[in-house]
Amino acid sequence: MQNVYTVKQVNAYIKNMFAQDFMMNRIYVKGEVSNCKYHTSGHIYFSLKDESGMISCIMFAGQRGSLAFRMQDGMQVIVFGGISAYERDGKYQLYAREIRQDGAGVLYERFQALKQELEEMGMFAPEYKKPIPPFAKTIGIVTAPTGAAIRDIMNISYRRNPYVQLILYPALVQGDGAAESIVRGIHALEKEGVDIMIVGRGGGSLEDLWAFNEEAVARAVFECTIPVISAVGHETDTTIIDYVSDLRAPTPSAAAELAVYDYQAFKLHLEQLRLRMKRAVLQNMHVSRARLEQYRIRLRFDNPMEQLKSKRQYLADMEEKLRGNMRYKADKKKQQLLLFAERMKRLSPLEKLGRGYAYVQTGNKEALNSVTQVRENEQIRIYLSDGMIVSRAEVIKEGDTLWNETKKNGKNSR
Repeated sequence: MQNVYTVKQVNAYIKNMFAQDFMMNRIYVKGEVSNCKYHTSGHIYFSLKDESGMISCIMFAGQRGSLAFRMQDGMQVIVFGGISAYERDGKYQLYAREIRQDGAGVLYERFQALKQELEEMGMFAPEYKKPIPPFAKTIGIVTAPTGAAIRDIMNISYRRNPYVQLILYPALVQGDGAAESIVRGIHALEKEGVDIMIVGRGGGSLEDLWAFNEEAVARAVFECTIPVISAVGHETDTTIIDYVSDLRAPTPSAAAELAVYDYQAFKLHLEQLRLRMKRAVLQNMHVSRARLEQYRIRLRFDNPMEQLKSKRQYLADMEEKLRGNMRYKADKKKQQLLLFAERMKRLSPLEKLGRGYAYVQTGNKEALNSVTQVRENEQIRIYLSDGMIVSRAEVIKEGDTLWNETKKNGKNSR
C-alpha cells in the first residue's frame, strides 16, 4: 500500500518548502490593497490584487512602527516580507515587514522625511507663529492667476468687506519652477508691505501639490515677517507649509474667511456696542439722578436752619411732654394729698370731738385715760370741738363705762 500522509503533515511539508526558499523569505510584491482591516489586536489584515490574481497578507502589530501612512482599499503599494503557509488552514500568505506606497509613495516618504527634519529644527513651534491681524487693509495672495482658488478668495473677500485691497502675485503652483515662483511671490508681497499673505492653490494629487512641500517654500514662509495663511488643496490635503505657516486654512475659501473681517458683522457689532453704551449711559444717568436726589434730601435735612427748626420742634415737643408729665404728676400728687387729708381728717381728734367725743386732761395736763389718775374734787379739763370745760371730779366709779350705760339704757327701753 502506498504511503498515506495526514493533512497536518502535508501542510507542514509545504510550510517547510516556503521556509527553505530564500526568495520567498525576502520578496517585494506590488499590487492594489483590498479588504484592508485594522484589528483590535493591532494586526493589519489585507489582500494584494492585480488584474489577474490576489494574495492574502498580514502585518503584525510589532511591524507597524515602520508604516508611515494608513492603508485604505484601492491604494497601490509595495510590500516587503516573506511568504509562508498557515498550517491550520493550508493557505499561504504574505507576512509583511515593510509597506510603502507605489508611485506617490516615494513622494510621501520624501514628505515625511522633510517634515521630520523641519520639525526637529523647530520651524513648526507655536512660539514662532505670528498673530493674524483682525482688521487687515491689504491682503497679498500668492497663487495662480487663473483657477478656482483666486476666484473664491475674491468673491468671499468682496462679500465680507469690499474695502479690503487684494494684491495678487501670479505664481506657478505646479510643475517645473513652481517652487521658485512661489518663493519670489512671497518676497515680493513682503516688500509690498501687505497686512496678511495667503499662499495656496486648489486641490489636486500629491504630485500636483508638491511645490508647497519644497524646503525652499517652507523656509520662505517661515522667514516671512508678514503673517502667512496657508490654503493648499482641499480640507484633507496637508502640505509642509501648513505646518510652517502662521495659520492653516483647509481651503482657499476658508483662508479668505479667516483673513478678511466681515464688514457687515463688524458694523452690526459696533451698533450693538453703541446701543449697549447708550443703555449704560442712560442707566448711569438714572442712578446718578437718584443719588443726586438722595444727596439733595440729605443736604436739606443736614442744613443748619433745618436742623435748628427740627431741634426747636423737638424742644417744643419735649416741653409739651414735660408739661403734660408735670400736670399728670401734679394731679396724681393732688389726688394722693386729698386721700391723705381725708385719712388724716378721719384720724384727727377734732373730727372725733365733733362727733360727741371729748378729750380729758388732769390738772397736770396729762391725758386722762383711767379713773385711777384722778381723785374726787380734783380739777379736770374737758376739751370739746368748740371749746374747753374746767370741771371737778365729784364722783369716781370704777367699772362703770359708757358701754355698760348703753346696755343698761337699752334694757330699760325694752
